Amino acid sequence: MFSVSTILKESCEPMLAFLYPNVCQVCSAKRATASEGYVCASCWTRRGAIQFIVPPFCDRCGLPFEGDITSEFECTNCREMKLHFEFARAAVAAAGLVREIIHRYKYHRAVWFERFLADLLVRGATPVVKASDWDLIVPVPLHPLKYREREFNQSERLARRLGEATGIPVNPRLLKRVEATRTQTKLTRAQRAANVRRAFAMRRGAELNGERIVLFDDVLTTGATTSACAEVLHRGGASKVCVWTVARGL
Repeated sequence: MFSVSTILKESCEPMLAFLYPNVCQVCSAKRATASEGYVCASCWTRRGAIQFIVPPFCDRCGLPFEGDITSEFECTNCREMKLHFEFARAAVAAAGLVREIIHRYKYHRAVWFERFLADLLVRGATPVVKASDWDLIVPVPLHPLKYREREFNQSERLARRLGEATGIPVNPRLLKRVEATRTQTKLTRAQRAANVRRAFAMRRGAELNGERIVLFDDVLTTGATTSACAEVLHRGGASKVCVWTVARGL
């Protein structure tokens, strides 16, 4: 039996095909291959399963809104929080099928879904990221204890996919997580901000000189985690920090 870490390290689709049958890992009814992220066309196209985020949305955090909005605006969350990134964007909404797959990928080691999530990210982010000048992609780090438990950092894995698509270097060695914080999922907005306020730092010897950074995480909800990271990057010498995620919590 191959370990999860071996599968992740090699990113070997033939190995995945050997370990898992070519069956959709969502519905278990139709054919889906490793190159399709083990999600079949029927699940892909099911109504409401995948919601790509398009305007209108909050100019700061990318939270989508329905209806016609013709002027720039910030949502209530952004007006009430001190955010240290210039703006945040996401490829899709963290709802339905996408939310389920991210949860299984992160917490149940369903590594076969990485190709599916990377495809969503590349479709949504690549045109926008390539339209501006960015120097580095920096993934949000895991605490060493969490890394040993999970055996991989999903943000770093997906950031590398975005780097391949855009040609922007990925540097996972700038930031480190210095506090093993509680999971953010059940905390209020204020609790989330307090939970991660001192959780990140620049690695020893790491320095920036005005670089423009795309900070990457898998999901953005209130922006507390990415804002804490962006603050550290600005103090470390970054001139601009934006945030990209696969999914945006609603």
